[in-house]
Amino acid sequence: MIEVKGVSKYFEGKQVLKNINASFETGKCNLIIGQSGSGKTVLMKCLVGLYTPEEGKIFFDNREFFAMSKEQQIDVRKDIGMLFQGGALFDSMSVEENVMFPIRMFQPTNFNTMLQRVNFCLERVNLKGINAMYPAQLSGGMQKRVAIARAIAANPKYLFCDEPNSGLDPQTSILIDRLIAEITHEYNITTIINTHDMNSVIEIGENIVFINEGELWWHGDNKHMLNVNNTELNNFIFCTALTQKLKNTV
Repeated sequence: MIEVKGVSKYFEGKQVLKNINASFETGKCNLIIGQSGSGKTVLMKCLVGLYTPEEGKIFFDNREFFAMSKEQQIDVRKDIGMLFQGGALFDSMSVEENVMFPIRMFQPTNFNTMLQRVNFCLERVNLKGINAMYPAQLSGGMQKRVAIARAIAANPKYLFCDEPNSGLDPQTSILIDRLIAEITHEYNITTIINTHDMNSVIEIGENIVFINEGELWWHGDNKHMLNVNNTELNNFIFCTALTQKLKNTV
């Protein structure tokens, strides 16, 4: 579990996050949602330690991250897997080399052991036997699945996903959502997803944090989200013709 307690963040005197309190649960898909500029990306960067909040604390399984020594923080980062927007695969590396990269960084061992882990992860995302291919040879959906394989290669406790469906068609997006959810449940990972994709929210939003103008505006799950009496949340959810039709059915 990751807990955020009273977190505030400022840039050049402007407050971007305002006293955020939230819990991100183990074994669940935790989603951070909100409009562009709401502060959700800043919150995620605070969670992974890229930004240091001016106020508040962040706990990884009851360990206060910013109170740790640099060595202890590095140990926590070794338990973090990252799925970047667009995949962010290394173009000059093969699929095998991309997936092996975090293992070499954090859990180096003999080549055959690392290769066994690479093959396991590729098979887990239904991409068996593409080790020698390069990112440019893959479709967008295949690239994203390779990125997921890389993100889980070092057996992370915490998985951060930044707009995982960016640039994908709706059908592929659903497949990626379901794959992330399956891996989260299967390996009991604390997964945090930064997204504005309402299909993802409805499909896999087991624990949802809605950020509005830097403040925590709502915290709940996809089972109750569609029936909440919250003007700002409703304006965000039901902003398209499709979701308006959904609203009329609940």
